[in-house]
Amino acid sequence: MDNTLTARQAAELLGISLPTLYSYVSRGLLQSHQSQGQRAKRYLKEEVLRLLARTSDSKRAGGAAESAIDWGVPVLESRITQVTNGRLYYRGHAVTELAGTHTLEQVALILWDSNIRPDLPQTCLNDLTTLWPKLLDMTSHLPPYERAICILPLLTKTVEDIPDIHTHQKAMLWMHLTAAALLGIAPDFQAFHQKLAAAWQLNEEQTELVRAALIVSADHELNVSTFTVRCVASAGANMGMALVAGLAALSGPKHGGESLRVSRMLRAAMATPPNDISSFLSKRLRKHDAHEHFSPRLPGFSHPLYPDGDPRGALLMNMLDRNKHAGLFGVADMAEDLTGQKLNIDFGLVAVEIACQLPPGAAQILFALGRTAGWIAHAMEQVETGQLIRPRARYVGKFPDTGAV
Repeated sequence: MDNTLTARQAAELLGISLPTLYSYVSRGLLQSHQSQGQRAKRYLKEEVLRLLARTSDSKRAGGAAESAIDWGVPVLESRITQVTNGRLYYRGHAVTELAGTHTLEQVALILWDSNIRPDLPQTCLNDLTTLWPKLLDMTSHLPPYERAICILPLLTKTVEDIPDIHTHQKAMLWMHLTAAALLGIAPDFQAFHQKLAAAWQLNEEQTELVRAALIVSADHELNVSTFTVRCVASAGANMGMALVAGLAALSGPKHGGESLRVSRMLRAAMATPPNDISSFLSKRLRKHDAHEHFSPRLPGFSHPLYPDGDPRGALLMNMLDRNKHAGLFGVADMAEDLTGQKLNIDFGLVAVEIACQLPPGAAQILFALGRTAGWIAHAMEQVETGQLIRPRARYVGKFPDTGAV
C-alpha cells in the first residue's frame, strides 16, 4: 500500500495552497521525498497527518498557545495514544480489539514500542527475599495506593543495581513490583490478570473481565497522572519515583479516586428498593451539583473526550451478563435516562468490582496497575526527548507600581 501523497493531495488534506505547502517544506515543518527515477516529489501521509494535528491544535488553542510546556512548545507531542472520533488507540491499535485478545504484558510492549519479549530471570527477585516481608509489615496498616507509594522508592537501588537486564526488562520488573505493592503480596512474574485472579480467587469468566479491565485502563493520553509522570521523568528522576508521582496524582478524587465515589453511589443505589432508585439518583445529582461545584453529573457518567459514550466503560459492561447483573444495568439505565449522559470507565471498573465480588477499592487497583504500563511508556518517551517540561505562567496578579506614566 502506497503511504505517500502527491503535493496536491497533501495540500488538500492540510487545507492549504500549494505555495503554502512549499513554504512548510522550506521552513522544515514538512519533508518532501523523491523516489529514484521520478521527478515529482511526494510526502509521507503519516507526516502530513501529524502536521495537520499540530496545526489543528494551534487553531483550537488560539491565544492560549502562548503558554509554553517546554520553554516555547505549546503542546506535548506523543506517539503513544490517540483519542479520536470517540475511539481509543494504542500506537494505532484499537483498544477495544486489544481488550479481546491481549494480556497487559503484550499491551505494555505495544505501548513501549518494543518487539523484545522482556522475560525476567527469577534471580531478579533474589535481593527482595528478605526485604519484601519487612516492607509489607511496615505498611500493613495502609490502603493499597499509600502502601505502594511508601514501598516503591525503597526499591530503587535494588532494581537499578540488577546486572545484565535491558530497559524493557527493568520496566516490566517495575510493573510486577507495583502490582505486588498494590496487592500486598510477594512479587512474582505471573501474568498480571492471573496474579489478580490468584489474589482475589477468581473463576475463568471473572479473570477475563479483569484482564480486559487492565487493558482499557493502560493509557489515556495526557491525563493528570500521566502528565505528572512525564514531568518527573523529564527532571531525570528514576522510574520508581516517576511511578510514585503517578500514583499520588491518581489517588485524587477527580482522577483514580473517582471510582470510590462511584462505588459508594452504585452500592447505595443497588441497596435501594427498585421503585425508589430514580428518586435516589435525582437527590444524589442535586447534592452533587450543589455541594461539589461541578456541572450536574453523577459519578461514573460522561467524559469530555467521549460525548457519545466512553468505549472503555461500554466494553466492560458488554462483557457482563445483563440478566445476571440486572441491578448494575438497572442503575446505569436510570442514570443515563436522568442525565442524558453515558457511563464512563469509572462506572465500568466499579461494575467489574461488584460483579466479581472483589474487595472494596479493587477498581482503583485495576486502574492503577493497568495505567502503570502507560506511565512507563510516557516516561520512556519523555526521557528520549531529553527535554525538561517547564511551563510558563501568564501572570494575572497585582502589578508593581513602577511610577511610570
